[in-house]
Amino acid sequence: MAQPIDIEQLLPVYKVENDCLLSVRGDITLAYELTLPEIFTLSNEEYEAFHQAWLKAIKILPKFTVFHKQDWFIADKIQADFEQDDISFLSRASERFFNERPFLNHKCYVLLTKKPGGRKPSTSLYSNLLRRSLVPEQTINPLMFQEFLDGAGQFERILTDSGFVGLRRLNSDELAGTDQQPGLLAQYLFLQAPGEVPALKDIQLKDGLKIGDNVCQLYTLSDAEDLPPACGSRINYDRYCTDRTKFSVGFAATLGQLLSCNHIYNQYIFIDDTAKTLKNLEAKRRRLQSLSAYSRENAISRDATADFLNEAISAQRLPVKAHFNILAWTDDPAELKDIRNQVASAMVQMDATPKQQTDGAPQIFWAGLPGNEADFPVNDTFDTFAEQAVCFLNMETGYRSSPSPVGIRLGDRMTGRPVNVDISDEPMKRGIITNRNKFILGPSGSGKSFFTNHMVRSYYEQGTHIVLVDVGHSYRGLCDLVKGYYFTYDEKNPIRFNPFYIGAGDILDTEKKESIKTLLLALWKKDDEVFGRAEYVALSNALQGYFEKVDKDGSLFPCFNTFYDYLQNEFIEVLKADKVKEKDFDIDNFLYVLRPYYKGGEFDYLLNATENLDLLTERFIVFELDNIKDHPILFPVVTIIIMEVFISKMRKLKGIRKMILIEEAWKAIAKEGMAEYIKYLFKTVRKFYGEAIVVTQEVEDIISSPVVKQAIINNSDCKILLDQSKYQNKFDAIQELLGLTEKEKALILSINKANDPARKYKEVFISLAGMLSRVYATEVSPEEYMAYTTEESEKVKVMQYARKYGSIEKGIAALVNEHKK
Repeated sequence: MAQPIDIEQLLPVYKVENDCLLSVRGDITLAYELTLPEIFTLSNEEYEAFHQAWLKAIKILPKFTVFHKQDWFIADKIQADFEQDDISFLSRASERFFNERPFLNHKCYVLLTKKPGGRKPSTSLYSNLLRRSLVPEQTINPLMFQEFLDGAGQFERILTDSGFVGLRRLNSDELAGTDQQPGLLAQYLFLQAPGEVPALKDIQLKDGLKIGDNVCQLYTLSDAEDLPPACGSRINYDRYCTDRTKFSVGFAATLGQLLSCNHIYNQYIFIDDTAKTLKNLEAKRRRLQSLSAYSRENAISRDATADFLNEAISAQRLPVKAHFNILAWTDDPAELKDIRNQVASAMVQMDATPKQQTDGAPQIFWAGLPGNEADFPVNDTFDTFAEQAVCFLNMETGYRSSPSPVGIRLGDRMTGRPVNVDISDEPMKRGIITNRNKFILGPSGSGKSFFTNHMVRSYYEQGTHIVLVDVGHSYRGLCDLVKGYYFTYDEKNPIRFNPFYIGAGDILDTEKKESIKTLLLALWKKDDEVFGRAEYVALSNALQGYFEKVDKDGSLFPCFNTFYDYLQNEFIEVLKADKVKEKDFDIDNFLYVLRPYYKGGEFDYLLNATENLDLLTERFIVFELDNIKDHPILFPVVTIIIMEVFISKMRKLKGIRKMILIEEAWKAIAKEGMAEYIKYLFKTVRKFYGEAIVVTQEVEDIISSPVVKQAIINNSDCKILLDQSKYQNKFDAIQELLGLTEKEKALILSINKANDPARKYKEVFISLAGMLSRVYATEVSPEEYMAYTTEESEKVKVMQYARKYGSIEKGIAALVNEHKK
């Protein structure tokens, strides 16, 4: 039985110094961690630009450099955080729902290795795994080292300037590791994820590759015959394509983020002496020429070599050697067959022939050790140009979560992994958007109300003051859950307000008085009637006198009834004393017209509320207008009060986020002469740390309304669209109106096209000023679903259980537990 060998006797890395890896043969390696673009976010043109950036960066590297890109994809699970301070009922339910949700954790590294000049190339039989190296004959020339550093610096700058990728140089601790964290060397040798506790494992190279409990499979693209017949910077992702749009992913995406198992995708490009390479190929061509008479294969090879040489010289191509491999592993032998099928299928999808390495696997695995790239067996590489080699690089990563403290919890498209998406503050700080306003478009059944419920709840829990104007009772459950104010109208409990009430911490300022005057004039005069200057002054004096009386008399409750009493008992005497003529202010006509709102009148409930009074400090207010949207008296009054409430919040709540969301009610509001207010709101709300949101359902509503077309769309940098498949054939009009790019069109039309049937969710498209566009999954816990649902039968059941169990939280919890059984 063979005796185990101490790995230190074979380790080709001599030392880690100055953030570099130095091999025993004098090879120097620099390591970078890369931040790649998120998958499903690049257009055709962006893939091509990214490809060109890689190409320029690789061409700048000096000769005798090995470019090694190592993409790690490790199966991980979401770890819930139940220790948050003041976690809400729905947030806890969400944490519980997503706890241990599997996903692929991706890390990307680039290692640049400079070989000493004259270093003898390695082969499968001449690997330092089988031979102990001596100290190199030549010492490293400082000038050569500086040249390499300069080339690496230019490489880094070119990629960074492209705007697609971020690079960070790894330091010595990240390479060698510490007592608490495994370094890159240990991660590769023992297949450990970053952040794991360092642990030594046995590495078995006989009868396959086994590391600790992990059984490994190695698949390679190392022979030109196994390569795809054509390659490019991108390919179509058929699952998201439509008849009208082509959806792109990177050419090698099937070997990266789309391969859902533990694996490392190694990509090697070897840059040698170009003149010497061309000279060797010319010699090979002449040799094949002399042998071409004996075999048709020799003649074909001769022509292929000649074509390669012609292209290299005429098009100034950079000839390189390349190799690509997938190292996949599992600790469950029963999964081996499935992993083999997955990897083989991924290679077939890019038209490559999968080749499983057995005999050469140990040498290829050993050469993948960071710092040992120069010892890669040259017989497992193929000749190509840099342009083609770069096509095989993995270009994408998974969705990233924003570190911002505000945002919405949405899911990535593949696994539903929850990510924090900030569509307000972070984009403003980065200069992507200039306002926080949002425009939401989604037809009936697309999940529009569901998404807006989720967004509003997220913002509420982050301290936002929210005013909702709705038609259809979409927010009743959420409002009850957060114990907000819900204003609605029914015969038994009509809608009530009190615009005269001044809450604690509030003051009677000019805006408060102006809003009350606007309300009184709206009740007194018809739309086509004008009011005179004297009437306006008289109302101002009446309000001034009334509030002075309220201040003096602590027992006087401010409301419309007491204001009416003041007018008919005291202010009428003031008018007589000041000799105000009837033509200047007809007090009798004023009292007569407003009599229905006084006690005993038809609408005496409307302006005399004694509860839900302090709207300035209330953080969640819903105005449900379904039953009054066509009422000639109630609706104009309610819209004025809504506007007064939000403007008051907007101007008085300094440093606090404010949000007004107008659902389909915006159509009715615009009809009642409030279009100018909506325009004003969308243009100025950003100055007061606020955001205005309009939700609409039909495409025709956008096109036909000048309010939406001009004021709302032009002043909403964030556009949110849900499933538009029913408008697919007339989407060009929407695209032109909203100013959407071709990339955004492809994203929107891919919504819900390939959803996982095992999960219950709908997708949503979010665009930030056309600069950042993503499609996310709106997937929530059963408790959140019950709070947001707009299905009538489900809403009724939630209310029944809330009454039965004493609160809506307990009712939802009981209902969810019942469904689980």
